[in-house]
Amino acid sequence: MKILIKNGTVISPLEKIDGKRDVLIEDGRIAKVAENLTDRQAKILDAKNMVVAPGFVDMHAHLREPGREDAETIESAARSAASGGFTDVCAMPDTQPVMDNQGAIEFLTSKARRLELIRIWPVGAITKGCRGEEISEMAELKRAGCVALSDDDCAVDGKSSIMRHAMEYASMCGIPLICHCEDRGLSRGGVVNEGLYSTVLGLKGIPRFAEFIRVLRDAELAKMTGAQVHMAHLSTRESVNIIRNAKKEGVNITAEVCPHHFTLTDESLTAYDTHTKVNPPLRTAEDIIALKEGLRDGTIDAIATDHSPIVENEKNVEFDSAPFGMIGFETALPLGIMRLVDEKILTLNGLVEKLSTNPARILGLGPKTFKEGQEADIVVFDPQKEWIYDREKIISKSHNTPFIGQKLKGKVIFLQAGTRILLGGEKLSA
Repeated sequence: MKILIKNGTVISPLEKIDGKRDVLIEDGRIAKVAENLTDRQAKILDAKNMVVAPGFVDMHAHLREPGREDAETIESAARSAASGGFTDVCAMPDTQPVMDNQGAIEFLTSKARRLELIRIWPVGAITKGCRGEEISEMAELKRAGCVALSDDDCAVDGKSSIMRHAMEYASMCGIPLICHCEDRGLSRGGVVNEGLYSTVLGLKGIPRFAEFIRVLRDAELAKMTGAQVHMAHLSTRESVNIIRNAKKEGVNITAEVCPHHFTLTDESLTAYDTHTKVNPPLRTAEDIIALKEGLRDGTIDAIATDHSPIVENEKNVEFDSAPFGMIGFETALPLGIMRLVDEKILTLNGLVEKLSTNPARILGLGPKTFKEGQEADIVVFDPQKEWIYDREKIISKSHNTPFIGQKLKGKVIFLQAGTRILLGGEKLSA
């Protein structure tokens, strides 16, 4: 099958392409990229006023299966991610049971292959059971298909010696560690950012230094061990500065930020909406400025969703009792456009780099390009399309997001991953 994408603006940061091009796809691979292409045998997608980019890569998502299929399944997560423009998603290991062994990893990868939707990449646990006590069989996990290791919300917290040995072992295995940076002794019992609004609302605060103390520890351990480390969901200006300085020192370190952390502040908590309860918590306007500057100057490499589905009855409780987390696949692109591109923090090229090129590079997934012969991982989106985030149209099984009912800008029109057209096939014309 041939598909010809006409009249779009092709953005490929690795190839330094940012301009009007046509893209010809044949049998799931890039056949040609040039101006004014024609092919009478191809189905046509008119991408006028749209962006044609490499498929997005989400480095940080919770798919819930196995164990909490009431909140999300691998299939519902994959379809939700596809609607947001993601061809690749990393599944964090906090399932039930934890993904800390070959059997658990093979369950995930085999089911994802059978679905034939987007690619699901497993992230194995750093320690067995994510308990922070005994390092997992990292080499086995890598052979099983893991692209990174993380204990995520559990964090490798209590014993810095465990994290040091984990980094040493990971370095020998050649696999990156994704670090959830939280000193849980300092944050325990907290539900929101410690500051003005925690005081006004009478809610226990999570101090900002509970995050950046761990960022500093793991940056120093990475410097000492030479391990490749990636810092998850930064939320404070101090964390950004630590990463910036570590990079200047040559530490093999990268970082991500979530759309909700560069969009919302702790002022959003005044309605006691449990959908705004996330970990790390929403911080201050000054923190958002620092996060955006980190994105602008390259300190922060990637945008990741931390997609965390939670069933409605678990969120529909008192704020203190509600679990942390919000869904994010379907709002990542529009929030990036509205809060970063429209505010001239990033260009569209820069946004694509944070959503696609850089995550793929960090994880070693291969280059996201439009080179002839390469598998066609392509997202086509309209950066000006305005739409209402309608609860009834959410594809995730869960609806825990504060953005429902809001007007968003930026919409995915077409998505292809290799031979699989995941979205917008009905828009192809003969």
